[in-house]
Amino acid sequence: MSRRAGRSATTVTGRGGIVILFVVGLLGALASRWFDLGAAAGPGFVAGCVLAALTTRPADLLTLAVCPPLVFLLVTVVAEVLTSLGGESLGREVLVGLATTMATTAPWLFLGTLLVVVIALPRGLPTTVREFRTRLAGSRILAEDESQDPVRWDESPRRDPHLHHGEVD
Repeated sequence: MSRRAGRSATTVTGRGGIVILFVVGLLGALASRWFDLGAAAGPGFVAGCVLAALTTRPADLLTLAVCPPLVFLLVTVVAEVLTSLGGESLGREVLVGLATTMATTAPWLFLGTLLVVVIALPRGLPTTVREFRTRLAGSRILAEDESQDPVRWDESPRRDPHLHHGEVD
């Protein structure tokens, strides 16, 4: 039975997509460290990116598209802290591990981010971006005062001549 004839595809919100990305990425990063699978962290993150991009509802694709770098950083920090617990110098181990991991897995970050955007494009990302721009344009704070110059050069601040420099009115 096809999806169209039967039930609809399961989708999650933008937050749900970010959680999927975080959990799958963290599982890959932890597997990489605990089972000495050096190559598992990057593909785990990319798998999380693909899964999140495929399951996030179209209205929330913009939220998901901007999150992979931040999620990647959070996954890396959490994995480093969890795997460094019980060591001699937690701070030093986390900093060295963080720098090493970020340097060796950065290509996976770029690939995951690119895949999120590539998958999100045909699913409605351009429409979401257009709607966001329209909402921003419609929510201008001074929309009714657009024609007025916001800087008024002819008005100078007036001071009360009776106040001394330390007094406030």
